Amino acid sequence: MKKTLLLCFIHGFKGGEDTFGAKSEFAQHLAALLSAALPKVDVRAITYPKYETRGDLYECVSRFRDWLLERVIDIEVANGTPSPTIDPSVHTILIGHSMGGIVAAETVIALANDKPIPHSEGDKSGDREGSEDVSEENSRAPSPEGLNGMMFPYVQGVLAFDTPFLGIAPGVVAHGAESHYNNAMAAFTQLSGLSAVFAGSGGKKDSAASPGDKSPIAALPSPEIEAPKTDKPKSGGGGWGGNWGKIAMYAGAAGAVAAGSAAAYMNREHITTGWSWVSSHLEFVGCLARGEELKTRVRTMVQLNRELDIGFANLYTRLGRAAAPKQVSMVGTVLGKERTFCNLPAKLAAGIWREAINEAAVDETSAHMTMFESKENPGYGRLSEDAKDLIVAWTKNDWYETSTRGDLE
Repeated sequence: MKKTLLLCFIHGFKGGEDTFGAKSEFAQHLAALLSAALPKVDVRAITYPKYETRGDLYECVSRFRDWLLERVIDIEVANGTPSPTIDPSVHTILIGHSMGGIVAAETVIALANDKPIPHSEGDKSGDREGSEDVSEENSRAPSPEGLNGMMFPYVQGVLAFDTPFLGIAPGVVAHGAESHYNNAMAAFTQLSGLSAVFAGSGGKKDSAASPGDKSPIAALPSPEIEAPKTDKPKSGGGGWGGNWGKIAMYAGAAGAVAAGSAAAYMNREHITTGWSWVSSHLEFVGCLARGEELKTRVRTMVQLNRELDIGFANLYTRLGRAAAPKQVSMVGTVLGKERTFCNLPAKLAAGIWREAINEAAVDETSAHMTMFESKENPGYGRLSEDAKDLIVAWTKNDWYETSTRGDLE
């Protein structure tokens, strides 16, 4: 029987087919590597179309599962498979980037438990009402009756790329905050220095500015230098450090606040809509803040690997030489030198976690977003080989060996 290895790519938060899809450089490269390494099967790559990364995560998983089912049925029909649910000709590798890896893991967990994930407009019968006391987490836990080894569609493995299965590393926020703080302090120092110059110029009779010289209105008054108190108004000094400069500065600030308030009021409907948009997306990624749920998901995937031989791996980014600090920072001292986007497992058994070092990225978010761009990631080649090796190891089994593609060709 002709068999197909289906690579299904699932993008992450606010991503799309252009950022992580079957037509991308990485997907085509990986498919070519696998075709050469697995000549007995037909390797295909498909992409889950751009989906709304907002609302309830499990509604998104349900929609993806339905979509995948339709695609696999089409291939099974084309292959002429006699009993696709008993002896499928299609084995699928779910390949997810970032939050896409969590969508992939939840899909496999649902399939292995053979429990449909309820839609928002789901069953409203009395049986459903009677089960409201069952927590959502328990409904996705492995069934006491055992796991379903004959899932359909059949998923051979979940390969995640920089998926925060255990949450986002604290350093992503901490290093970013420290960087912004340092930049802000540098800017404040420069502005303070400028303000000292202009503040002093107002009290000197011989330092009147020339008619063509324009001093910056936004110069901040220096906190160290106080203007001399006098009952007489300043003589014709052109500096903004005097009373008129302060009045203009404060008036400008008040005007900016007033203008901002007016604009906010005029656009209140758009702001309300925007907040709904933000809160809906926060609901989607909110699972990253639920620690026990994250650990339960990982433990379940490890169980699926142990009992059903479903592959589970996460290739996570780590910063290299480009992010080496020039000086020891407070954040680096507390959190350590290893800078990753994902929280890494310490004692928890979590499947295969393999680092993907990006020597060119300067921060965790850049490494996370450019890991599939060969020009931005010097470790692109190694990343592709690691992905290929994992999928080959998961696929070379009895299902693969009984494929007849070699005979047909």
